[in-house]
Amino acid sequence: MKTAIKFRKKILITLIILLLARMGIFIPIPGIDHDSLESSFGQNGVINFLNIFSGGGFSTIGIFALGIVPYINSSIIMQLLIKIIPDLENLQKEEGESGRQKITRITRYLTLLWAILQSTAIAFWIKPYVFIWNYSFIIDCTLTLTTGSLIIMWFSEIITEYGIGNGASLLIFQNIVSGIPKNFKNYTIDIYSQETISKICALLIFFISMLILTVLVQEGTRKVAIVSARQLSKMNELNPQSYIPLKLNQGGVMPIVFASAAMALPTYLIKKLGNSKINSILAIFLPDNILYLPIYCVFIIGFSYFYSSLVLNPEDLSKNLKKMGASIPNIRPGLDTTEYLEQIIYKLTFLGATFLFIIALVPSIVSNIIHINTFRGLGATSLLILVGVAIDTAKQIQTYIISQQYDNIME
Repeated sequence: MKTAIKFRKKILITLIILLLARMGIFIPIPGIDHDSLESSFGQNGVINFLNIFSGGGFSTIGIFALGIVPYINSSIIMQLLIKIIPDLENLQKEEGESGRQKITRITRYLTLLWAILQSTAIAFWIKPYVFIWNYSFIIDCTLTLTTGSLIIMWFSEIITEYGIGNGASLLIFQNIVSGIPKNFKNYTIDIYSQETISKICALLIFFISMLILTVLVQEGTRKVAIVSARQLSKMNELNPQSYIPLKLNQGGVMPIVFASAAMALPTYLIKKLGNSKINSILAIFLPDNILYLPIYCVFIIGFSYFYSSLVLNPEDLSKNLKKMGASIPNIRPGLDTTEYLEQIIYKLTFLGATFLFIIALVPSIVSNIIHINTFRGLGATSLLILVGVAIDTAKQIQTYIISQQYDNIME
């Protein structure tokens, strides 16, 4: 009974925080011509990409316009610094909970710094759409957006600690879902047209296929069997429950996020720069160029390997196995184990990156075949995030339900 009450409380806290976070996006910063701003930014590829994570906040410049983006950027920077700076690596690995709290504190400071930089850049960026642009407006805009970003970071931590699921992921999930109805706003359907019905059926088939592929990529795991000396002394066969789970897609959604951002930036720079030589170089990154897809594929694979190296270190895995007195069957501990794990991780990363590229292409293929551009609004990045967050949250809910059943049995 106590578990059920606690579970309901967690759900209530999560829903209230998500509602407050959503409401803040629609509270505008004063002094801006929001109508002309939104119409001007409507065709901007960079803004449309950032709106995925802010729920439309970048096109309206509300007090929560930055959303969780500064916190995500700071977390990524922190992961890089941990790999580069030995002291930070020792904090994470050697000092336990105390070290993790210090890293969390540093991440918060980085979030503050990153939010100030982004807020200041936005204050200068929207200058043409401000009624009275002066130093007072710059300070007000920077303070408002920075404060809003820190509040969102606080909201995410409240959800993570007292609610259901990961706070940052759920906030992004909410923003993506809130943008889906906008894609259907200007789309009309003739239900009596046989052609339209055929297109809708084809769209559903493609969508379900893409959803299945996304789940497979997110949940695909290679199980590397391990064995300890104690297990071998008791039995001559391997325990199927003893293994290292290596995910097919170690980087999650981050490789495709980085690749999409890199491919969207040249389009914006071409509009801003007047240099014909630079624009001719940047033109190879445009969607209508023959080299666009190969470059996009290379970016996804490159970022997949880069992020995989941050998330998983074969040398650390080998050391941990040695400390536990475990090993991989027919593989010597130490250097041989490290090389064996590296080979598996490299193969899995390439395979996962290939699947990511295929998923990224599906919306464009569907739009070109059945001529329904609405499907583009739910791109690969959005779908990967939605599926990943939904699976993780469902697992947490399942854990609470099992815990409740266990408490009932004990009572």
